[in-house]
Amino acid sequence: MSNAQQTENPLIFAPKTFQFDRDTLDESRLKENPIDLFTEWFDEAKKCPTEKLPESITFSSAELPSGKVSSRILLFKELDPRGFTIYSNWGTSGKAHDIKTNPYGAINFFWRDLERQVRIEGPAEYVNRETSDRYFKTRPRGSKVGAWSSPQSQVIKNRDELDELNERNTERFKDYKDNEIPCPEFWGGLRIVPLRIEFWQGRPSRLHDRFLYTRESENDPWKIERIAP
Repeated sequence: MSNAQQTENPLIFAPKTFQFDRDTLDESRLKENPIDLFTEWFDEAKKCPTEKLPESITFSSAELPSGKVSSRILLFKELDPRGFTIYSNWGTSGKAHDIKTNPYGAINFFWRDLERQVRIEGPAEYVNRETSDRYFKTRPRGSKVGAWSSPQSQVIKNRDELDELNERNTERFKDYKDNEIPCPEFWGGLRIVPLRIEFWQGRPSRLHDRFLYTRESENDPWKIERIAP
C-alpha cells in the first residue's frame, strides 16, 4: 500500500466544536459605508469586558514573484477616511520585503466573545512622515528606543547582541526628552486602503452570516452582497 493510500492518523484532535449563538447580522443592520459598520463593531469590542485586546489583528502579505504568503499578529492603530493604519519597521522586516514586491495587504480582526470577524483587503501605501512622527511621539520611551535597536526579522547571534544594541541606543538618547527621540526613517505607518471588507457574524451549525462590501477603486461606491458561510 502506498503512503497516499494509508489512513492518516492525526497527531492532535481539535477541541470539541464550538457553537456560535450570540448574535445575528441581517440587511437591516448594515450601513451604506462599511467604515460606519466597522466603527460600530469596534466600539462594541472595546466595551466588551472579555475582549482584552480588540485592536489585535492578523496582518497578511505575500511576496512576489514566489507568491509565498506570511501572517503575523500586529496592533491596529488608526482609522482615517482612506483606510486602516499599522505601524512597524519597514526597513528590514519580512512584511517590508513583501510590501516592496507586492503592495497589497490583508487585515483580519477576530473578536472571539462577540463571535465576529472583519476581513479587510486592499492596496498598501505608506503614510507621510508627518503622520508617522506624530504617532511615534505617543509611544513609551522604551518602545521608541526599541525601534532604533531592533534590526527586525534579521538574524542575530543571541539575546546579548540585542541587549547591547538597546543599551547603546539607551545611552545615545539619554539626554533626550521623551518627545525629542526622533522617529527612524525606516519606521512608520502603512495604510491599507480597503477594496474588500467582509463582516462575519457567527451562527449555530456553521451557518454564519457574512456580508461582503466591494469596490473597484477607492472612489467607487460600495457594492454589498450576502455570501454563503
